Amino acid sequence: MNIADVREYGLSLPHATERCPFGPDTLSLEIGGKMFCLMDLSGHWQFYNLKVDPDFSIELQDRYPSIRPGYHMNKRHWVSVDFDNRIPRRVEEELIRHAYYQTARGLTRKLRAELGFDF
Repeated sequence: MNIADVREYGLSLPHATERCPFGPDTLSLEIGGKMFCLMDLSGHWQFYNLKVDPDFSIELQDRYPSIRPGYHMNKRHWVSVDFDNRIPRRVEEELIRHAYYQTARGLTRKLRAELGFDF
């Protein structure tokens, strides 16, 4: 996947939004005002960051050489995924969906209810 693919897929998830909280070159995909994906639009980074469950993070890093601890993020809760097409698209989509739901689980009960989540 490339930046446009990641953005398009992330924004296709219910209630997902985008903004540039760190300046015009950094795109954040969010649910309920919380980031689940972070990308550099300037072309300097050849990867994107995703929020993940800490145990899943270790498993992903063991399985895929294109996934490593999140650059400039909490290394326990974020991973960086290279734009090198070495991970099947369906797996990347699953990872983005995982990041989305991982973030949604951390929202307040009230906000989760407003957005229609039942966990």
